[in-house]
Amino acid sequence: MGDTPKVQLSFRALQLANEQRSLYGLRYNDHNRYRKHCANRTHRIRSSLKITHGKGREFKKHAPIPLDKIQDGHLQLLLFEAERAWSYSQELLTLASQPANEDKASALRHNATGRFRRAVHWSTQLLSQCQTLYSSSRLGAQALLEITVYTLVLNGRFLRYRDEFEDALIQLAVARSILDELASAAQTSRDQALATYFADEIGPEIRYCAHELRNEKAYDVDNIVSEIASQHRNELVEGYDELVQKLRGEGEVAAKDQAKKKLASLMWEGEPVPVRNPELVDVLLKVQEGEAKLKHDSAEAVKGDEQKKKGKGTKGSKSKRGVAAYDNILLALSDAEEVARKLEEAQKLSGSTSVATAGARDITFVHTYIVYHLLSRRIQRDLLLISTLLSSSQHTQATRRTPSGKPPSGKQLKPQKDQVDARLFPALVKLLVTVLQSLNQMRALSIVDESPDLATAVDARISFTSARRCLYLASAYAPVKKYGEALTLIQRGQIHLRESRSLLSTVDADLINEGDPTFYPISPATLDELDGELVADGLRFKNEWFAFNGGSPIADNRAYRKPLFFDIALNYVQLDMDRLQERAGVKKPVLAAPVPARAEPVPDKRPVAKTKAKLEEELRAATPEPKAPPKGGLSNLLGGWW
Repeated sequence: MGDTPKVQLSFRALQLANEQRSLYGLRYNDHNRYRKHCANRTHRIRSSLKITHGKGREFKKHAPIPLDKIQDGHLQLLLFEAERAWSYSQELLTLASQPANEDKASALRHNATGRFRRAVHWSTQLLSQCQTLYSSSRLGAQALLEITVYTLVLNGRFLRYRDEFEDALIQLAVARSILDELASAAQTSRDQALATYFADEIGPEIRYCAHELRNEKAYDVDNIVSEIASQHRNELVEGYDELVQKLRGEGEVAAKDQAKKKLASLMWEGEPVPVRNPELVDVLLKVQEGEAKLKHDSAEAVKGDEQKKKGKGTKGSKSKRGVAAYDNILLALSDAEEVARKLEEAQKLSGSTSVATAGARDITFVHTYIVYHLLSRRIQRDLLLISTLLSSSQHTQATRRTPSGKPPSGKQLKPQKDQVDARLFPALVKLLVTVLQSLNQMRALSIVDESPDLATAVDARISFTSARRCLYLASAYAPVKKYGEALTLIQRGQIHLRESRSLLSTVDADLINEGDPTFYPISPATLDELDGELVADGLRFKNEWFAFNGGSPIADNRAYRKPLFFDIALNYVQLDMDRLQERAGVKKPVLAAPVPARAEPVPDKRPVAKTKAKLEEELRAATPEPKAPPKGGLSNLLGGWW
C-alpha cells in the first residue's frame, strides 16, 4: 500500500485571532464577552471533533491525537483555549484595579497571574504542535511564523506584567521583526495590513520596556527592534533564516494569483495614506474595483460620444451606465466610511493609539480621507444627473421643433426656456441644493481646512453652485409671472459668480482641477458662460415683464383683489374701494366739474298725486286721547258705586 496523501492545513493564527477579537468585544475592551465567546467556541469545537471529556463530573482524559489525523479544528481549539485564559486574566486585572475591589485586589491579581501563565502554556503547546506539522510539510512557513509571533507576543506581555522588562523586550522585539518580514512578503494587502496592525499593537509595549530599562532612545522603536532582534531571533526561533527564505519564495509564487487583491497606494498631498487595518482593506478593495469600472464606463462613454457625432449613438445609454457606476462606488465608499468610523470610535473609547511613530497619519485621518472621497463622488453623480436632464431637455425641444423628428444642426440646439417642461427647473434646483450640502460638508473636514488652497477651491465651487442655483430658480419663477423675484435671483447669482471669480484669483493653482480633473472642473470659460446666461436671462425677464403689465409690481391692475382683512371681516359688504384708496393716499381724488348756477324753480300749483301710504294715514281713525281724572270729591272716593 502506498502512503496516503498529506492534507495541507490552512491555519492562520493572527488572522483568526484578529477576526474573533474584533467581532466579539475586544474592539471596545469587553473581555468578559470575549471570554464567554471563547468558552462557547471551545465547547463547539470539542463537540464537532468528538473529543469532549465526558458527561457529568467525571473527567475522561483523551489519548494524544496522531499527527496524520490532526485537523484545523485541533489547532483552533488550542488557540481559543489560550485566548480564553488570556482574556480572563485581563478581566481579573481590570477588576483588581477598581476601588470597589480594593480588599480583594491581591487575590484577583494572583488569579490573573495563574490565568496568564495558563495562556502561555496553551500557546506554547500550539507552537510545538505546529512545528511538528511544518516538519512533515503539512503547514506552510507563513502559518508557522504567525503562530511563533502569537506565542512570542503572549510570552513577552506576561514577562512585562511580571516586571521582567529585559526578557520582555527581547521577546517583543523578535516578534516585531517577524511581523515586518510578514508585511514585506505579504501576498495580499489584507495580509500586509494584518501584520502592520499587530506590529502597531506591540510598538508602545516595546517603547515602555525600553523606557523602564533607562534607554535614552526609547522613542525610536524601529532602531531598538533592529538592534535587539538581530542578536536573539535565531535563539528564539528555530530555523529563522530558512523560514524567512521559504516565506519569500511562497510570496513570489502566489503573487501572480493574488494581483487583484493588492490595494493601490492611496495618496494625499504627495504622501501615502496608511491603511493599517485588515477590515478597512476589504472595503477599500471594493472601492478600487468600483473606480476601475467607472473609468472603463467613462472610456466607453467617450467612444459613444464620438459615434454619436457620426450618427451612430444611442440616447440615454451614457447617463444610465454612468449613474449605475457611481451608485456602485458610492455603496462601497459608504461601507468603507462606516468601518473607518467604527475603528475611530473604538480607538477613542480604548484610549490607545493605532500608530507607534509620532506624527503619523492615524485612523482619524483615514476616516476623513474616505469621507472626502465619498462627498466628491456624490457631487460627481449629482452633476452627471444635471447634465443628463439638460441634454434630454434640449433633445426633446429639438425634436419638437423639427417636423421630421430628426435632430437639427448644432446651432439650433439652444434650449428655449419658455417651452421646457415645468418640472425641469425644480428638479435642477433640488440637485444643486444637494451639491451645496455636500460641498459645505467637505469644507468642514479637517484635511480641507488645514490646506488653504484646497479650502479656497471648495469655497469657489460653493459660490459657483449658488450662482447656478439662482439661475435655475429664477427660470422656475418666470413661467408663473413672478418677474420681480426672478430678477432678484439673477442679481444674487451675479454676486455669487463674482465671489467665485475673486476666490479663484487668490490662488496660484486650483488643487481640485490638478488632483482630480473629473471632479467639478471650473475654468474661466465656464465662469464666462454662466455670466452670459445670467445676463441674457435677466434681459429676457425684463422684456417679458414689461410686455406683461408694463413693469408694475401688481400682476394685473384691472382685477383688484380685496385685502385679506376685508375678506374676513366684511365678506358680505360692498365697499367703496375708490374712496378707501383716496383716503389711503394710493389714488388721487377725481375733482368734479363745476356745475353752473340755476334759477330758483317756480313752485308747481298742480295737485300732487297722493301715495298709497299717505292715503292710509288720512283714512285711519284717530286714536282717542285719555280722559283727565275727575277732580277730588265724594264721587271720587266712592268710585263706581255711584
